[in-house]
Amino acid sequence: MIDTGATSYLARSSGPVMAKQPSFATAAKPPTPQFSYPLPYGAILREDGVQFVVYSRSATAMRVLLYKKANDREPYRSIECNPDTNRWGDIWSVFVPGLTAGELYHFQADGPFDPDRGHRFDPHARLIDPFAKALVGEFQAGSDGVSRPPKCVVIDDHFDWQGGRHLRRPLSDTVIYEMHVRGFTRSPTSGAERPGTYLGVIEKIPYLKSLGVTAVELMPVHEFPTNESNGQKSTRGNYWGYDPMAFFAPHRGYADSAEPGAQVREFKEMVRELHAAGIEVILDVVFNHTSEGNEEGPTFTFKGLENSVYYMLNADGSYKNYSGCGNTVNSNHPIVREMIFHCLRHWVYNYHIDGFRFDLASILSRDRSGELVPNPPLVEYIAEDPMLADTKIIAEAWDAAGAYQVGSFANGRWAEWNGAYRDNVRRYWRGDLGMTGPMATRLAGSSDLYQSSGRKPYHSINFITSHDGYSLNDLVSYERKHNLANGEGNRDGDNNSYSANYGVEGPTRRVPIRRLRKRQAKNMMATLLLSQGVPMIVAGDEALRTQRGNNNAYCQDNALSWFDWRLTQRNAEMLRFSEALIALRLHQPTLRRAKFLTGASEGHGALPDVSWYGTDGETVDWNHTFHSLTCVLGTAGLDDDKARHVMILMHSGGKPQEFHAPKTVRGLTWRLAIDTIAEPPHDVFVDTPGPVLNTSQPIQMDHHTLKCYIASE
Repeated sequence: MIDTGATSYLARSSGPVMAKQPSFATAAKPPTPQFSYPLPYGAILREDGVQFVVYSRSATAMRVLLYKKANDREPYRSIECNPDTNRWGDIWSVFVPGLTAGELYHFQADGPFDPDRGHRFDPHARLIDPFAKALVGEFQAGSDGVSRPPKCVVIDDHFDWQGGRHLRRPLSDTVIYEMHVRGFTRSPTSGAERPGTYLGVIEKIPYLKSLGVTAVELMPVHEFPTNESNGQKSTRGNYWGYDPMAFFAPHRGYADSAEPGAQVREFKEMVRELHAAGIEVILDVVFNHTSEGNEEGPTFTFKGLENSVYYMLNADGSYKNYSGCGNTVNSNHPIVREMIFHCLRHWVYNYHIDGFRFDLASILSRDRSGELVPNPPLVEYIAEDPMLADTKIIAEAWDAAGAYQVGSFANGRWAEWNGAYRDNVRRYWRGDLGMTGPMATRLAGSSDLYQSSGRKPYHSINFITSHDGYSLNDLVSYERKHNLANGEGNRDGDNNSYSANYGVEGPTRRVPIRRLRKRQAKNMMATLLLSQGVPMIVAGDEALRTQRGNNNAYCQDNALSWFDWRLTQRNAEMLRFSEALIALRLHQPTLRRAKFLTGASEGHGALPDVSWYGTDGETVDWNHTFHSLTCVLGTAGLDDDKARHVMILMHSGGKPQEFHAPKTVRGLTWRLAIDTIAEPPHDVFVDTPGPVLNTSQPIQMDHHTLKCYIASE
């Protein structure tokens, strides 16, 4: 069944979907499995039973294993597929009458074990259905060598969406908030009744509303091992979740209820409530590798069904590793491409997801031999898929094997995480020489990267920090990574983060350093929200969350990674500043144009859409290596009554600097909107008008300072 929204899920069940005894459990002999149609894939709930469908070209036999409870080590029933009546081409399909929602199952496949030729069948392995809609339980260890992964759950997709649909907010009007479902509310300081869960996120919707973000980008929610690495026990946990094992299933570890299938309902409830609050949901999806690892890893899903189709292999059967995680999904193989299409549509239709961010997306540009190719089929199909037409599609346009495609990943609808924006803004505010020009380019929307391919400023996803790297607070507090807690001898994580500590490594009581760090955090947050493009903020940066210098906290499921909600009080100044900046951006169309700036005006004496000046108020000399820049954004080309001229003054030098207002703006009335060196409430003005600028007098800018003025009507 598919989710039509016509019937309330809650009305059909008094609680979460539970594992039930099949109707034949008390019969003398179970009903005989029957033939049924071979599509769609997965466990399809029918009126009188369940149809199990799985692809395997090379399997010589296929079984469906049924379980009563999540912790059962052995199935209560094994159903053998008849190759004459239960196989159509390379698709195995068997209908089992009497089964209902909540049934637990695995597949099991016989076939050749010949790694040199790409085959890794194991007739004893229990296999996760690639199209499973939910999992339950954990990996079960055993001395018999049999791989026992979490069990698949038969799901009824019906849910009462209460009339909710996708929000369809234009990308240019979007402010993204990257967050980890568990880490957002897991801390005892959150006060959440259901901490660390999908339902816990619902409890914090009022906070998200007050912050003003328009979309949450959730770090991976596809099923992944919880206490294991590649299906095996690990001394390090798996917190981030970039280790998928079931692409169609929401992670069971973020559900409040432990009942099989509860995560499906709770995830939908979270999306429904976020949408009701006007907040879109974007998923960080990982189609570049799986948690089965390389040739030394276990077999619990794709390896045991058709290894050489699902993974890129070398001639000797070993795994190509463009992901840095042991294997690489063969995403441009037609079978895998079809699975990814079905998966994306599943999340859009059954979960009302508004967009996707594709982790290590350059892997999607590699052909079946691993070579980067122009117009890769998968990338093009995602952009053109009619089911995804209303969704946001965002690429992390690089991979772990050296591909770096920022600005050249694709065209059309694809937006990109703009790594150049991150690096240039960090270096500018750190005070590096020669960064004034690059800073101007990033502030104006990165036309150097996106204009030639026909894309727009909003195809640049601007960010200064992300989950991967320092938090904003740590970016201005540490010059060296401090990752020893990860257990890898501090070898992991980026070695060149363009950070600074301003005199002391880590926390300090020295007031001048603390003030400078706070100002630098404000400078970068202000730059992010004033830039053309789409801003992305990492959860906690608005309250100066710290990871104590750890820039790769992938395994830290503890207070190091969790949002400490006490910071919203301790750093209320930064929180208020961030809220005001977001409100300013969403109110001011001049800051979020849908077309690139040209420098053209709408008539004699009118301000052009953009102009650049030096500290003397004259046209900027781009060969100048100092640290100061004035940007004037005009309303030319905007047909919006709310649009106002905006003037931004930036100075990243280590000494004070005197600025002069350009002659072209002196006839206008300018009011202060942002001053990163001022004490609150004079650091940002949104609801109340700021002081009027005397354009005939020099403007004094202290070191490392940003000021922004808005022209009055």
